[in-house]
Amino acid sequence: MSDNLSTECTIIPAWNMAANNHKITKELIFNSDRGTQYASYKFTNMLKKYDGLVKQSMSRKGNCWDNGVAESFFKSLKVEWVYKHEYDLKPQAELSVFDWI
Repeated sequence: MSDNLSTECTIIPAWNMAANNHKITKELIFNSDRGTQYASYKFTNMLKKYDGLVKQSMSRKGNCWDNGVAESFFKSLKVEWVYKHEYDLKPQAELSVFDWI
C-alpha cells in the first residue's frame, strides 16, 4: 500500500514485486485500464525494457467490461472486508488485506 497514487508508489513497486517473484520467460500480455499510472512514460518505458516479452494492453475508453474480473475482486475486498474494519496503522491494514486474500 502506498501513501499516494503516483506511478512510483503504486504500479512500479507492484510490478517489480511480481516480476521478481515470477521470472518472465515467455511472452506476456499486461492488461489494465487507462489509469495514469499504467499510461505513464515511466511505466510504459519500464515494460519496453523486456525487449518485446511484455506487451501492454489497455481497455478501450469507457469500456468497463474489459476489466470486469479485477473490478469485481476489488469491490468484494472493500465491501466484504476493508469497510468492516478499522485500522490504526498501515501495517495492520496490509496484514488484514493479505489475510483476506
